[in-house]
Formats: sequence, structure tokens, C-alpha cells
Amino acid sequence: MVCTLAATLCAAGPAASALAETGGASAAPSPASTSPARGLTKALATWFGPGFYGQTTACGQLLEPATIGVANRTLPCGTLVRVSYHRHRLVVPVIDRGPYGHNGASFDLTAGAAQALSIEGSVRIGARVVGATANVPTLGEPPAAAGAATSAAAASLAGGAAAAPAA
Repeated sequence: MVCTLAATLCAAGPAASALAETGGASAAPSPASTSPARGLTKALATWFGPGFYGQTTACGQLLEPATIGVANRTLPCGTLVRVSYHRHRLVVPVIDRGPYGHNGASFDLTAGAAQALSIEGSVRIGARVVGATANVPTLGEPPAAAGAATSAAAASLAGGAAAAPAA
């Protein structure tokens, strides 16, 4: 499976890379009041995806190959977690529950997030809660997909024509 996330981020510029760093969340990270310790944690992580594509996550997002997110058993949906692996860092939203494997993993990254971090298999990662954002159905979608959904919704509201941007 080949993901073009990195190429998309480089070509799209700072605004798109900021959205991608938060798994498509456009809101600035805010303190997660219900999160456990916010310090850096070293944890075992796995990744999931192919067998679950097309299904809805526990938090209400449609899982697709390019979805950027993480599953965790206890963090609330919409919690933003900065994941680091070697020299790669990515802020991902919690979009699902899990992992459910019996290897002791604390986090289950989507295939899109794992690929962006160059993760294959089970690895030890650094994880830190950095905030929270609204849990919306488009959370975790790459910027282009989230933008298309927003444009389609705007066009629908405007009677089929896209609304003009505010000056």
C-alpha cells in the first residue's frame, strides 16, 4: 500500500501540513481536561486498516486508507496525541477504540498514520497528549478530503453553487 501523504503535504504548503499534523482537525489544540497524564509516554503501538476500510470507527469516522488517526482504549474521541517514532512526529486524533490484540500495545495507528511515521509492524513510540478537538465525522481525513467534504456541504447549502469566500 503506497500513501502519497508526504508528497501531498509538501506540495500543499503550510496550511495543509498544519491540518495534516492534526489528522485533519482544523481547530487549534486545546487542553484535554479528561486526559490522563500529559507527559511523554513510551508505549507499544501497532497499526490497523485493510480489513476495516469502509467501516465506521467507534468515534464515528469512516475508515479509509488515507485516514490519519489512532485508536486508544481510554482517551476520549477527539483527543490529540503527538506520536513520535525515530525522527518522525505526527499529531493524530483519537478516532477509535483499541487496540484489541494481546501483545500489550497501548495505541493502534491507522495505516495512513503508520505510513506517515514510517512504521511497519509493532514498535515502541513516544506519545504525548497535546490537546483535544471536536469529534466530527471528518476528523482524521486528509486535508484534501476534508476540504472536499466542506465544499460539498457548502454547495449543498447554497443550492448547488459553492458559496463565495468571505472577504
